[in-house]
Amino acid sequence: MTGGRSKGWWDEYRGKIPPDFVDLAELEHHATGLRTLQTAHIPGLFQTEEHARALFDLFVPALPRLEVELRIAQRLARHTVIADAPGIPYVGLVHETALRMHTGGRRVAKAQLGRLLEESERPNVRLLVIPFTAEGFPMAGDTMMYVSAASPHLDTVEVDSPIGAVFFDSPTQLANFRRRLDLVEQVALNPNKSRDLILSIAADL
Repeated sequence: MTGGRSKGWWDEYRGKIPPDFVDLAELEHHATGLRTLQTAHIPGLFQTEEHARALFDLFVPALPRLEVELRIAQRLARHTVIADAPGIPYVGLVHETALRMHTGGRRVAKAQLGRLLEESERPNVRLLVIPFTAEGFPMAGDTMMYVSAASPHLDTVEVDSPIGAVFFDSPTQLANFRRRLDLVEQVALNPNKSRDLILSIAADL
């Protein structure tokens, strides 16, 4: 998709954290748009430092402290693809389950929801919540990212697995993932109702 390995900020992490972390950051940098689905986690691009640290501290066996800090720094740096003007278009589908988890404790969870609300106000961001009342949707339980490229045949899909990221790029696979994401969007709340739900969950913390 990138037309060959290019140098970027992510290269300082190569060999220090898992290679799929670095590959994903490079894909995001060259993307023209992103669509993500998370059913148990907050989108990585919007995670606070404390939330990310709490997630990495849950690893079994425990990660070395230096690697935890490197992973956190790399995850926070990825946010530039959304925040730097003009910011690439982003659609994030997040299940209500992810919003209600008290990862890192109530204080960290409340701050994380506040961060999500701030990010949802960006003109290039559409954050859509899949409520508990949804009657079902494709890829329930999955975490994935659809990375759009300048030329559609160079699109790439990244799906999380227990052994790391798995990448897909065949035309048939890409078409299937697009269709699945379209179906998930149909059961998600619109941006305004999604923000209202996030505010309600945060108020209960």
